[in-house]
Amino acid sequence: MSEEQKLSNGVKKIKPLHDMIVIKPITEDEVAKSGIVLPETVDKEKPEKGEVVATGPGKLLENGQRAPMGVKVGDKVMFKKYSPDEVKIDKEEFLVISESDVIAIIE
Repeated sequence: MSEEQKLSNGVKKIKPLHDMIVIKPITEDEVAKSGIVLPETVDKEKPEKGEVVATGPGKLLENGQRAPMGVKVGDKVMFKKYSPDEVKIDKEEFLVISESDVIAIIE
């Protein structure tokens, strides 16, 4: 797996360090109990799901080796709600989190 992954239309590149992961958030329109669809433009909670678009090489261990990453590019993951840092690249929003903040891989 390449440490460097192309994002958006390939114009920009981002290379996460250590055990950091770049995620494209998955946002879905919500349907209220009354049946009204709440579009993405409505101010809602932060997303807790996303698709991994880039990963770092892994955490550096005390013995000098790298711990293997538990997620890979293309994985859909759930993560802790308030852990991500938000970044914008070419007008697209991405989230950057530590691998330890990933709760689960969605299959």
